[in-house]
Amino acid sequence: MSLRLALAASSALFLVATPAQADHHAVSAPVSAEMQQSEHAKLFALFEDADARELALNPLSRLFRGEDEGVDRLGDLLTDSSFLAARTDIKLNLALLAQIDRAKLSETDALAYDVFKYTQERALAGTTDTIRALTEVRPVNHFFGLHTYYPNFASGTGVAPFKTVANYEDNLSRHNDYIAFADRAIARFRQGMKSGVLETKLTIGITVTQLDTQIDTPLADSQFMAPTKAFPEDFAEADKARLTAAYETKTREIYAANTKLRNFLRDEYLPVARESVGLSQMKGGAELYAQLVQDSTTLPLDPETIHQLGLSEVARIKTDLEALKKQVKFKGTLTQFFDYVRTDPKFQPKTREGLTEDYYRIGREVDAKIGDYFSLLPKSPLEIRPYDPSVEKFEAGGSYQSGSPDGARPGVFYFNAYDLPSRLTPGNVTLYLHEGAPGHHFQISLAQENEALPAFMRFGGTTAYVEGWALYAETLGFEMGFYKDPWNRYGTLQDEQLRAMRLVVDTGIHAKGWGRDQAIDFMMQNSGMTRTEVVAEVERYIAIPSQALAYKIGALKIQELRKRAESKLGRRFDIKAFHEQVLNTGGLPLAVLEAKIDRWIAAQSGM
Repeated sequence: MSLRLALAASSALFLVATPAQADHHAVSAPVSAEMQQSEHAKLFALFEDADARELALNPLSRLFRGEDEGVDRLGDLLTDSSFLAARTDIKLNLALLAQIDRAKLSETDALAYDVFKYTQERALAGTTDTIRALTEVRPVNHFFGLHTYYPNFASGTGVAPFKTVANYEDNLSRHNDYIAFADRAIARFRQGMKSGVLETKLTIGITVTQLDTQIDTPLADSQFMAPTKAFPEDFAEADKARLTAAYETKTREIYAANTKLRNFLRDEYLPVARESVGLSQMKGGAELYAQLVQDSTTLPLDPETIHQLGLSEVARIKTDLEALKKQVKFKGTLTQFFDYVRTDPKFQPKTREGLTEDYYRIGREVDAKIGDYFSLLPKSPLEIRPYDPSVEKFEAGGSYQSGSPDGARPGVFYFNAYDLPSRLTPGNVTLYLHEGAPGHHFQISLAQENEALPAFMRFGGTTAYVEGWALYAETLGFEMGFYKDPWNRYGTLQDEQLRAMRLVVDTGIHAKGWGRDQAIDFMMQNSGMTRTEVVAEVERYIAIPSQALAYKIGALKIQELRKRAESKLGRRFDIKAFHEQVLNTGGLPLAVLEAKIDRWIAAQSGM
C-alpha cells in the first residue's frame, strides 16, 4: 500500500462504470489510424500532466516507483492549501478529459479513458465540503494514521532507500513534515470537537496505546534511529558521526511531537469521543457510509443488500465446514470443532522462526505449480518477514508491501507472530496465496511493471479489484492441490468465512447499530477464529468503515467472470489467458473489468 493510500484508506477513489458507458466504443463507427493517434496523444499527454501534478502534491509516490529524487517531503498534509490544490487538479483533469473524443480512441485507450474518468469523478465526490467536514477532522485512529506507518517507512526496512548521504538527509527532512503533521492533526481534531464530528473512544484509546508504545521505546532502539546502525560501507566516518547526531536530535523531536499528540488524545479528546462505534451513529455518518460502500465495492450496492448477501454466504460456508467436520471424523458440534482447532497445540506455531520457515516452504510449493496457471510472472522477488514486534499487536494477520517497478526492491509479505498460539497453522497456505503469490504480489507487481499503462493505472487500483483478486487467488489452492489436505481446506474455508462475515459485521456496525461485542459474538459463533483474531478484525472494521466489504464483493465478481468465460468458451477456455486479461491492465473498477472480459470472451468465441 502506498503512503497516500495508507492516509486515505477509508475513501476509495473510484466510480463504477455502467455497462453502456464501458462498452460505448464497441458500437462506435470505425476511425482512422490518424484520428486514433491524435486522440491517443492528447489522452496520454493529459495522463502525463496529471501524474506530474499528482507527484508534486504527493512526492512520496516517487519512492514507491523506485525513484529517489525529489523525495525530501511528505507533503503539506492536512493543510487547506494542499486540499484545495488537489480538488483543483481533479476538476482540471475532468475538464481536459472532456475535450478528448472517446469515440476516436482505440479499445485499449478507451479503457484507460474510462478508468481515469471514474477515478477522477470518485475523487471529486470525496472532496465536497460536506464529506471533508466528516473525514478531515478525524485524521488519526489506530488503523488509519501516519503514526502507524511512518516508523517502518523511516526505518530503512521500508520503501525509502538508504544508500547515499542524500537518502539519509532526505529522511531527516521528511521528519520535519511528520512533526508538522502531528500538530495539524491536533488542530483538525479540535475542529471536530467544535462541530460534533468525533472519532470513537475505542479507536482513540487504542491509538493512545500505540503512541505509548512508540514513546516508551528507548531512543537507541527506535525505528527512527535504525538507519544509523546500517550505514553503507562507503560512508565517510565524518558523515556517519554527523548523521548519527542529527538523527538523535530529530528523533527526540519526533518523540516530543508524538508525546504532544498522545497527551492531547488522552487528556482532551478521549473524554469527549463518542461511545458508539458505528459510523451511522456519528453526526453525518450515515451519508458518509453510503458513499464509502459504493467507493469500496465500485458497484451500486446498498448496505442492506450487502448485509443479506453476507448472511447467505455465511450459511453456505458453514455447511461446507460441517461436511469437513464429518470427513475428519470429529464427534461433536461445529462450535466444539472450532474450539478443538483453536486450542489443540498441533495447530499452533512454536516459534517465530518456525512460522517463517513454514511460509517459505509454502512459497516453494506454490512456485512449483504457478506456471500451470500464469503466463505473466512478476520480475520483483518476494520476501517473507514477520512484523516488527513494536507494531505487531495491532496489525492484521498479514499484509503486503510492494516492491519497485524495476524489480530491484522486493515485494514483502508480512505475517503476524504476536500471540503465537492464536496464529493457527491451517490458515498459512491461504494467507500466503492472498498476500504473496499469486495474490497481491502478482497483481501489484505486474501492474506497476507494465510500462505500457499510464501511471495512474500502474500504481493505482480499486480496493474491490485488488482485494477481490487476492481472495480469488486463495481459491486457486483447490486446483493446485493444496486443499486436499483437510486442515488446509479448513483454513481456507475459515478465511472465506471471514470475508463473508465482514459483509455482515461491517454493515451491522455502520448501518444497523451493532456494538463491538455483538460483532465479536457473531464472528466467534460462525467461525473457528481465535478471540485475538476476531477482536483485531472487528476493531479494524470500526476504524476503516466499508473497506472490508471489498474483498468478498470483488472475489465474487471475478469468480462470476471466470464461470462465464468457461461456460461460453468451453474447450477454448485457457486459464492462463483469462488470468492475463484480468491482470494486465491494473486494478479496474469491477464494471469496467466485466466489460473488458465480456469483450475478450466475444473475441475468443469469434462473435
